[in-house]
Amino acid sequence: MATLLIVDDEQEIRDMLSRHYRFAGQDVHTAAHGREALAFMEDNKVDVVISDIRMPVMDGIDLLREVRRLYPMAHTIMITGHVSQENILSCMRHGADTCVFKPLDDLSELDESVENALRALERWKKKLRELHALA
Repeated sequence: MATLLIVDDEQEIRDMLSRHYRFAGQDVHTAAHGREALAFMEDNKVDVVISDIRMPVMDGIDLLREVRRLYPMAHTIMITGHVSQENILSCMRHGADTCVFKPLDDLSELDESVENALRALERWKKKLRELHALA
């Protein structure tokens, strides 16, 4: 079971994604903005962060920068309803796994992104186990 953190200022989005991924068997937590997400991550291991880009208090790009700096093993998937070249380039530049556009009527792209992130994380964990076995 993976731990997902869903960060979005829209309660409806948080609730919908939380239900969806809990039903899929994941451990899901939510935050309304980037600062709340970072506060949660200080005390909890998170495998995948799914974050909106435009939020009050701390936006998703600032959150992405901090997650990359503080928690390099956590994967980040950005979601946005404000599709722009600037947003996409910022996501790429700061190391997001991908960016999924809202509305999230069909969750297949997001599901695929989460699955890819979890597979990549599992590959790195396997490498770490192999390294420890060599020591």
